[in-house]
Amino acid sequence: MKPAANRSFRPCPLRPVVRGGAALVAVLCLGATLADGVAERSVALAFGALVACGELARRPAAGVREPAPLGAAGALSYALLGDVAGQPTHHGVAQTVTAVLAGTLLGSVPHVARGDGITLDHLARRVLTVAFAAVCFQPLFNRGAFDGWGGPAYVPLLLALLTLTALCDAVLTAASAHARTGWPFGRLLREEVRGMAGITSAVCATGAVMALAVAVAGLWALPVFSVPLLLAQLSFRRYAAVRATYRQTIASLARATEIAGYTPAGHARRVAALAVAVGRDLGLAGPDLTVLEYAALMHDIGQLSLVDPVPAGATAALPAAEQRRIALLGGAVVRRTGVDPAVAVVVERQADPWREQPLAARIVRAVNAYEEKARDAGPGGSWTALEELRLAPAGDYAPEVVESLARVVRRQRPGRRNGRGPRRRARGLSDPAGAG
Repeated sequence: MKPAANRSFRPCPLRPVVRGGAALVAVLCLGATLADGVAERSVALAFGALVACGELARRPAAGVREPAPLGAAGALSYALLGDVAGQPTHHGVAQTVTAVLAGTLLGSVPHVARGDGITLDHLARRVLTVAFAAVCFQPLFNRGAFDGWGGPAYVPLLLALLTLTALCDAVLTAASAHARTGWPFGRLLREEVRGMAGITSAVCATGAVMALAVAVAGLWALPVFSVPLLLAQLSFRRYAAVRATYRQTIASLARATEIAGYTPAGHARRVAALAVAVGRDLGLAGPDLTVLEYAALMHDIGQLSLVDPVPAGATAALPAAEQRRIALLGGAVVRRTGVDPAVAVVVERQADPWREQPLAARIVRAVNAYEEKARDAGPGGSWTALEELRLAPAGDYAPEVVESLARVVRRQRPGRRNGRGPRRRARGLSDPAGAG
């Protein structure tokens, strides 16, 4: 069984709609630009080059909401541009989308040559977000609704527009994540909205400030305001590299029990992947999800202190007192490694009665027991293990975690008869996928 893979969810209907809508918008804008000609060519070239530079600096990474913040800020600033050095512009919505699209594609050429080119979801999101901002801003500005860039209505209207643009970006990002993972769209959207306080708000603020600066000082403001964002992107890249190294170190520590023969190969990785999936289903995000992943990777590290290994590393079958002793030993080891103390707390409390545990410890306890039971049961083990967790004594496993685990397993396993649970046979439960 591979908990990390989610291959049985239904295809997301939003994905073809988003991609098709972005393609239609791009074609219409390109045609309109070719028919009407390019207005203020130097301005269009400057912003197109800025977007291209942002894409050249793009470094895709897992968990990064905006891999090209400079490109996104430059695209948004062009959509919100009304004046250049005090002179009104006339580029309109179609030219805005065309310039941003051209810059995005041009900046992606080196990435495509290396085999890690731009994804269709990223391109569709960029086109639709910029089109939305331009459609909301350009007609209103040209009709005088903003009373010029220095008018009293400019700031509140611009803030409202930035908020709507950020929400549009969150919806598109959640739709893309739903298509990739199959997780409920509502939960993904809430996570994206919570994350708007980070890189999304920085991109929106930088784009708006760039547009205002160009309106006053001209195109010279673009490189001035690009440098801080590039430096911030460089710092974030270094932070991401350090964090990746940190996670690899934790994963290596977790494999110590496998190398020593205390636990089966891949057990910690499987528990961590499934625990993260359950955590997302229950609404965990950000640092809480990271703590859960690290604790799940290191949940068995206390077994290194045992003289006699537990058969197959199956701690769920041990007496409660022995489980708590191993958990406390594991917490002590985690504290000595310098890992976040919150991880050690989860490892220490994974064997406590579930009502006394934090949510992360409840998840690790239930997922570890499920993985061990499903592995030992052989074919049909997934549903048998879930049933055993449901029928366990009241203090063993949190009911909401077990039900969340069942939902995750159903999403990862095809062949169920309905959405309520696995099919039953005369002699018990059978795994529809035919694998444990």
